[in-house]
Amino acid sequence: MNFKTLTLASVVALVSAGGAAAQQTITVNIGSSHPEQNIWVYAMKNTFQPEVNRLLAEAGDYQVNWVESYAGTLYKFTDTREAVMDGIVDVGMVGTVWEGANMPLQNVTYFTPFATEDHKMLIDIFDDLSQNLPELRDSWAQNGMVHLSSLITDSYDIYATFPVASLADLQNRKLNAPGTSANWLRETGATPVDGALTTYYTNIQTGVTEGTLSFASGILPTRVYEVAPELTRVGIGSMYFGGIAANKDFFEGLPEPVQAAFREAAKATSLAHGQYVEDLATRALKEMQEAGLTIHELPEAEKAKWVEGLPNIVEPWLEQTGDAGRVVLKAYFDALRERGATPLRAWDAGL
Repeated sequence: MNFKTLTLASVVALVSAGGAAAQQTITVNIGSSHPEQNIWVYAMKNTFQPEVNRLLAEAGDYQVNWVESYAGTLYKFTDTREAVMDGIVDVGMVGTVWEGANMPLQNVTYFTPFATEDHKMLIDIFDDLSQNLPELRDSWAQNGMVHLSSLITDSYDIYATFPVASLADLQNRKLNAPGTSANWLRETGATPVDGALTTYYTNIQTGVTEGTLSFASGILPTRVYEVAPELTRVGIGSMYFGGIAANKDFFEGLPEPVQAAFREAAKATSLAHGQYVEDLATRALKEMQEAGLTIHELPEAEKAKWVEGLPNIVEPWLEQTGDAGRVVLKAYFDALRERGATPLRAWDAGL
């Protein structure tokens, strides 16, 4: 009996050892320019990685050894495209908002404000278009990347030292409005000043500006509400910021089951990202109000004057992007309307 027991144990051990040897480990370098609690990174760490692990564990053939480089340990926000494209990381957060020259098609939302405040809808639209619209899919490929999951912001409003009851209140005011968002202030009387979430507090505190265009989930952690205690809800809209992407050569070299796990985990990541932004934005407004923030609503008539008074800010983008831009703009606005959104301005008119 002892001999049989020993033999059985040996067989079990050998089978177990053979099974372990058959499970291939793949090392994946994953990283970002922002910390893990940031809205664009949170779901990478807390959903994408564990979901890939779960899916592969169920199948049993592969497992991932994650090498994490979050919080800008390898690269800064100005280099997110290059970091993934050049293989500094295999998977990373890519801020296309900072890539106007190299990836202009992805910035369509920033040239079409007041389209939708529904950030979950925006995720759904760009997950679909980035995979199925050739102009967007090929743009990622041409930059050496594969788009996995969409990243967005909650809706932009005005955080300032003063409330805004009418457009007249913006006359001769200086507001931080980085990059393309400076276009949103054209013909309002306000002067846009470049900046970033990391500079708004000091800019306002020192009088360089009197407020900023921004979103709740970004304002809370940077404590900008302490120096800009008046929030005027304008509803400029949520914006597509970029995506979680994989290096193209790396992704195409993965075994098919691992590629499939990445794709499936990316869907879960999109859902988690949308919910996290919603929860954080809601909590942010509550906590900021408790800390002294006052919330105002811009009257609908004044909002309409703002929207209608903007020049055709999408035209320069269309001139830059040509036929591909027209295709993307039409596909984006078609997708908005198909999902029940009513953009306050038909930026796609005439296409």
